[in-house]
Amino acid sequence: MTKKLNDLIQRYNVAAPRYTSYPTVPYWDQQTWSPDTWVEHVRGQFNVSSEQGVSLYVHLPFCESLCTYCGCNTRITRNHRVETPYIDTLLAEWKLYRDFLGSSGIPIRELHLGGGTPTFFAPPQLQRLVTGLLEGNRVLPDSAFSFEAHPANTTAEHLQVLYNGGFRRLSLGIQDFDIRVQQLINRKQTEADVWRVMEEARHIGYTSINFDLIYGLPLQTPESVTDTVKKALAMRPERISFYSYAHVPWMKPGQRRYTEADLPKGEDKLKLYQLGKEHILQAGYVDVGMDHFALPKDALCQAAEAGQLHRNFMGYTDRYTPLLIGLGVSSISDSWTAFAQNVKTVEEYRDLVNAGKLPVFKGHVLSPADLVIRRYILDIMCRGTTLLDRDTPQSAAILQRLSPLLDDGLVQWENNRVTVTTQGAAFLRNICMAFDERLYEKQYEQPVFSNAV
Repeated sequence: MTKKLNDLIQRYNVAAPRYTSYPTVPYWDQQTWSPDTWVEHVRGQFNVSSEQGVSLYVHLPFCESLCTYCGCNTRITRNHRVETPYIDTLLAEWKLYRDFLGSSGIPIRELHLGGGTPTFFAPPQLQRLVTGLLEGNRVLPDSAFSFEAHPANTTAEHLQVLYNGGFRRLSLGIQDFDIRVQQLINRKQTEADVWRVMEEARHIGYTSINFDLIYGLPLQTPESVTDTVKKALAMRPERISFYSYAHVPWMKPGQRRYTEADLPKGEDKLKLYQLGKEHILQAGYVDVGMDHFALPKDALCQAAEAGQLHRNFMGYTDRYTPLLIGLGVSSISDSWTAFAQNVKTVEEYRDLVNAGKLPVFKGHVLSPADLVIRRYILDIMCRGTTLLDRDTPQSAAILQRLSPLLDDGLVQWENNRVTVTTQGAAFLRNICMAFDERLYEKQYEQPVFSNAV
């Protein structure tokens, strides 16, 4: 690594959002938002764009054990009696949305089951959930159904039931194959577990499989990360997400199982990413966006090449739908002009839905300036370039914040177009921060994001 790159790491290793939305959740303005306002924005967006279809995200929070690295909203339990009442509540929440949308056949373009651990649920329960979500609605011809799975508890029955329900994509949370790392993060599955799920999924007919890998975990070394990546590449998934570990122990106490001394940081952490990325690219994968790689035949890669890549609360996706409805505890919904988040505990979620109320508790209505900046950041995250409108009030401040990035060779500027350089691709979150007006308007005393590098 050159001294130049070492200097950049030191300069830009600051807390930064991952930009699955703009504004990011900590900077939502509650004063302009209410549950009734949210309903108005959902109804308005549905009325003008329903034929583009609706995306559904369903949060299934239960896990039998806590993965200490995890930053998701989870409920740890071995009591599987929670499955039936939770699915009942999910379907009741979906009915609330269907009732106020007044549609007898909502066109569904995307359906994603996330968690938690969706495969915590028994296959018949997942079948009941999917049947209930789709009943009376229209599945569009170009729909994409996907789910997240734990390799150690995913059975052939899980795969078959969801395949029968229209699912063709799955994402396997692997993170790391090193047994020492697995013990510290409490995420245990063997290479044989992953091979088994892969072979069963291929046999059934799944066409796109993603592996989640993480760099920056405790005790990781260049050798261990290289070994994990090579083992993953041998299985040839269509997609690989190679994430940076987000160390936020003030938000997730489980991460206090290890200390800062156990974590690779700064130059050492970036070296892990560069090593893994080099092997992934050499294996024929294409870098399609921050931390995401796909084989050329996969829809995610094709969307990136066509300039149609999109990013939302589910991460990168190969399609854009103006209306994303999140169901379940902590789920976030997006009408493009507004956001809403559900309450975070199962008990409060159930009580609100049973009372006939949408279980949303906070959100944000995007201002005209927000919509402009949202487009800038989405362009940078998905296409690596954006055209700056010099007539907007915020353009002068954005240019000022871009100045050091230009000096450091992370972006280029020509004819009002900002383009990320090859070197700048490793600092995508920092580049987006230069456009983030809300972040600069309100700085928190306590940390709210993980470090960018």
